[in-house]
Amino acid sequence: MQILRTPDERFVGLVGYDFAPHYSEVADRATGQGLRIHRIDEGPAGAAPVLLMHGEPSWSYLYRKFVAPLTAAGHRVVAPDLIGFGKSDKLAARGDYTFERHVEWMSDWLTGLDLNGITLFCQDWGGLIGLRLVAAFPDRFARLVIANTGLPIGTGSSPGFDQWLTLSQTIPQFPVGGIVNMGTSRELTPAEIAAYDAPFPDESYKEGARQFPTLVPVTPGHASVAENIAAWKVLEAFDKPVLTCFSDNDPVTKGGEAAIKARIPGAAGQAHTIVAGGHFLQEDCPELLCGLINDFIAKDK
Repeated sequence: MQILRTPDERFVGLVGYDFAPHYSEVADRATGQGLRIHRIDEGPAGAAPVLLMHGEPSWSYLYRKFVAPLTAAGHRVVAPDLIGFGKSDKLAARGDYTFERHVEWMSDWLTGLDLNGITLFCQDWGGLIGLRLVAAFPDRFARLVIANTGLPIGTGSSPGFDQWLTLSQTIPQFPVGGIVNMGTSRELTPAEIAAYDAPFPDESYKEGARQFPTLVPVTPGHASVAENIAAWKVLEAFDKPVLTCFSDNDPVTKGGEAAIKARIPGAAGQAHTIVAGGHFLQEDCPELLCGLINDFIAKDK
């Protein structure tokens, strides 16, 4: 694998993002090559972590407004950048990105940090990968907050996703910041859009962002269908608290909370909510979401 690393100067002076960088290295299981994974890691080191997992094509910048409210409540906040995004390493070849490799990388990262008592907040691919982590290590997770995501098993997709898939594979240049802006209900500022573009000096750094939409297992022929079906069997026995907070204006995942509420035992009796926002609801209502997370944790103690 050819590994790319975004120069540090690309991240200097980003609006609202002045967190100290933290890095871990995992070895790719197929090649043995080391890959560097970046994370935000704020708050008391001994506190149970709130794990914030981003999706496509965003990075931990998406959670910049979550850190202060969650750490103020006494929580440790951990927000990694997936391989191919943010300050983490990127691969030059699209074919080197697979669903299962992403799960392996983040599994080794999670166990390497030995995170336990986790409250997971996940959205988009943060859910596809994050829910696989829950299925692999259920004892490490104390509760789940699931937003605008799912765990597909080859049974179809939404028209909104189909449009996104076509766009992502045909647009000549992949305008990451502009795509995030398209997925919010509010208009991002030029500085915020630039921050989402920062990890990608040129198109060669965007192969992970290009590849992700093709990896969603929406047909029976997709890879990872069997693995996701197996993960659902574990999730169907997960009885720790599960909260959904999908948004009202996401054409990709709207209605996806129904399967979670129906199939995961821990979702029974919880105060599920629909919030106002687009696909990237973290940009539209961060204060509300942090309040939901803090209240959810406090209620469970």
